[in-house]
Amino acid sequence: MGGFPILSAMLLVPLVAAMACLLVRAGTARSIALVATLLNLALGIALWANYDIGGAQWQFTERHEIFQGFSYALGIDGIALLLIVLSVFLMPICILASWESIQKRVGEYMAAFLIMELLMIGVFAAQDMFLFYIFFEAGLIPMYLIIGIWGGANRIYASYKFFLYTLLGSVLMLIAMLWMVNASGTTDIPTLMNYDFPVKAQTWLWLAFFASFAVKMPMWPVHTWLPDAHVQAPTAGSVILAGVLLKMGGYGFIRFSLPMFPEASAQLMWVIFVLSMAAVVITSLIALVQHDMKKLIAYSSVAHMAIVTVGLFSFNVQGLEGSMIVMLSHGLVSGALFLCVGVIYDRLHTREIDRYGGLSINMPHYALLFMLFTMASVGLPGTSGFVGEFLSLAGIYKVSTTVTLVCTTGIILGAAYMLYLYRRVAFGEQKNADAAAMSDLNLREWLMLGPIAAAVLWMGVYPESFLAPMRKDIAALDARLSRAAPSGDAHLVAGEPKAEAANAMPEGVGEHEATAEGAH
Repeated sequence: MGGFPILSAMLLVPLVAAMACLLVRAGTARSIALVATLLNLALGIALWANYDIGGAQWQFTERHEIFQGFSYALGIDGIALLLIVLSVFLMPICILASWESIQKRVGEYMAAFLIMELLMIGVFAAQDMFLFYIFFEAGLIPMYLIIGIWGGANRIYASYKFFLYTLLGSVLMLIAMLWMVNASGTTDIPTLMNYDFPVKAQTWLWLAFFASFAVKMPMWPVHTWLPDAHVQAPTAGSVILAGVLLKMGGYGFIRFSLPMFPEASAQLMWVIFVLSMAAVVITSLIALVQHDMKKLIAYSSVAHMAIVTVGLFSFNVQGLEGSMIVMLSHGLVSGALFLCVGVIYDRLHTREIDRYGGLSINMPHYALLFMLFTMASVGLPGTSGFVGEFLSLAGIYKVSTTVTLVCTTGIILGAAYMLYLYRRVAFGEQKNADAAAMSDLNLREWLMLGPIAAAVLWMGVYPESFLAPMRKDIAALDARLSRAAPSGDAHLVAGEPKAEAANAMPEGVGEHEATAEGAH
């Protein structure tokens, strides 16, 4: 990129556009927001095109010392790259989804979404721990406003619940960060990822970070804010909440919990497994009995994110790669499913499943795309859902057959509630004349759903496009985890004692990757 500060540019574009949206009329605000998000999408594509897969671990780095102990430091690896691209891909779709449905205080609404985009990119690009914390926590504010001002009838309750749950979980994380900086003498995230904290301290630090990331994912039983937030949020709010904000919890585990506290992660992996197994089964059963389409998809999100957590803590490459693909796939598929709900809600103004039926007759294009996203959620081969779940389960199987069986049960239940939903909405007899009179997709709705459909098929048919950028980073993380891997884990060299693996683990990132390649 010739030294061009592309990450700073991707933060500046939505900031300037948000300020402009506050000063203009509604129609102009919509246009400014759409142009700004499309410009950031173009910058995201340029970021991906110029990312050197065989190059340094951290690329496009920028660092400016603000004061001692805090720096404006940006940079990405392959993992952050993919999550940033996911964020900028969904944002213009969210603006299109709000084009007609949002009619009050349009300028403020568009500004809130643009600030949300800035903060999401900042979370994934930050290389200073306190800069990460600022972006991570500030993301609560625009979503709180989006739900509380433009949400449904019970929006105030949902917005307060969302804000309090996620804020309280992060207080402990801030305390842990202060202790880590005092112990290590640095706020630099890449340095801290290779710093060896005392094993006894790791447990408390891991629990402090877990309190924040578990709520953000969200993991059972601290997931109860999510269905309320989804049901009350406007369609675009649900898309960005499920598509990107939930992924911040998984990113936190990858960036902080696993590399910084590997021994604690190994000791407490049973906590992750127990809570994740409970989430897969319980939330899937709850989804089966829902009458509200949004609430059903919200509970399915909790079940899918549980697959992410067990894959992350499987301590092997397949599980880690699978979790990343599940996060990317879920961001696309769940966002698309919420858009599908929004399309018919805008026509009939109800999310009750029983009010629909037989939509494949009068809305065949809608039914076709809805079917594709339903199949991707189920994990049909050829779609993005299959790739991630297969890799995750392959990684989990190396650790525990029991956990694998329980998670597979959740996938079966997922097929049950998603196919049951689709049958009741798209097939059957048309009992309601107003539903039977609804028109099929218009151009704007095609522009919303078409790109996501293409991305879901692309990821399902050729996942290497998404695996290649993060492969070196996953291998480096796997090498870092190898010293603490549970006994008998398949990714350790056969016959090599764990102590020897720890002693042999190199200190440089490049050597990490060489070790990982040799071990595999």
